[in-house]
Amino acid sequence: MAANTNKDIRKEGEKSHTNGNFSSSLGFIISCVGSAVGLGNIWMFPYRLGEYGGAAFLIPYLLFVFLFGWVGLSAEFGIGRLSGTGTLGSYRYCFANRGKGKLGEILGWIPLLGSLGIAIGYAVIVGWVVCFCGGALTDQLFSGEPGAYFSQMKGDFSSFPWHLAVVALVCIVLITGVSKGVERVSKVLMPLFFLLFLVLAIWVAFLPQAGEGYAFLFVPRWEALLRVDTWVMAMGQAFFSLSITGSGMIVYGAYLDKKTDIPKASMRTAAFDTLAALLSGLAIMPAVFSFGVPVDSGPSLIFITLPQVFGQMQAPLGNIFAVVFFVSVVFAGITSLINMFEAVTESWQMRFRINRKLAVLLCGGITFLIGMFLEAEPKVGSWMDFISIVVVPIGAVLGAVSIYYVLGYSKIRSELELGREKPLARCFGITAKYIYVPLTVLVLILGFIYQGIG
Repeated sequence: MAANTNKDIRKEGEKSHTNGNFSSSLGFIISCVGSAVGLGNIWMFPYRLGEYGGAAFLIPYLLFVFLFGWVGLSAEFGIGRLSGTGTLGSYRYCFANRGKGKLGEILGWIPLLGSLGIAIGYAVIVGWVVCFCGGALTDQLFSGEPGAYFSQMKGDFSSFPWHLAVVALVCIVLITGVSKGVERVSKVLMPLFFLLFLVLAIWVAFLPQAGEGYAFLFVPRWEALLRVDTWVMAMGQAFFSLSITGSGMIVYGAYLDKKTDIPKASMRTAAFDTLAALLSGLAIMPAVFSFGVPVDSGPSLIFITLPQVFGQMQAPLGNIFAVVFFVSVVFAGITSLINMFEAVTESWQMRFRINRKLAVLLCGGITFLIGMFLEAEPKVGSWMDFISIVVVPIGAVLGAVSIYYVLGYSKIRSELELGREKPLARCFGITAKYIYVPLTVLVLILGFIYQGIG
């Protein structure tokens, strides 16, 4: 029975998805980069790079990026393409191999709710960024004390119109489909993100004392490699930056043709995500040090520290660069939200047999209605901590175990070797089963111990 069930699912997976498919491997990679590049690249990576050893931090970070990209992203893309569907269908496919398809579908709701949960909080925060764009344009951002503009986000229903605008925009993009919506928008926003941050990085290079920022980022402090925290934070940064959630990247794999070399596409996605993180550091830290503003991480870097930097620039230069910066961050946030919404939308379409427009509107409506009561900064912070420390890591563990153990390495290997000129390296399976899967469990455990490592 299990074999017949998977055979039926496989036949469906060999057809074009009802939502359409990516028109090219390039479009697929750009869309995946859009999902992976998010706020964590901008507000967390530059600080961690400098705080945990500068260039020395890059050694464990790049090691984990390679590992998670090679076997982690590949697994999620692969199961999506193999099953021909997103989160719920892919878990059902894996467990149907053991005659437990219904159990797999039930477990699949955990990573799917992780995507929805992150989207709920993320939409609120991207709404803040849109609000800051408006503040930079009208000069309100610089009219009070440092942090005064951000303080308005601490109240209930504090960013209602901006929050609604973000959710509405993502819904409009998704209703148009995969190639016309997800892929086309990603092809525009992602190059613009890199271009705008490159402009900022070049400009800050000419600021006085910019060299102190480069020293903070890149002068290696090799003793940091002897600290456990350095390796823990490098692992967490790499893991969460690549959006390995057991859900989001699966749905993009479902829209992929059989001619694409998935492991190669995975590594390219990881490479561009790392480039975005480094570019963020080059655009932010030299400016922070040049203007003598205290180095910080997290939301305060974007919403308090950098506005102080822009506010010290001669008008209208500060306004211009503030707008460029916040528009770039909006682009990163929107492309990530598109992936989160898509994961939920596709699964609801397939599970409840509803049309795409209704599924998108349901996802957008739930995201906005719940998020509306979380708009106060302390509330959305607690929400995001719970989702990122508990739900998302559990989903990632379920994904890794389901693909490499429940489905089995031999079956996913056959899928990953499609579109390749050479078979996978013999060490791929060993790395996946005995290094990657245990590390996902470790990410979950360390998240509880450190109260968040991503």
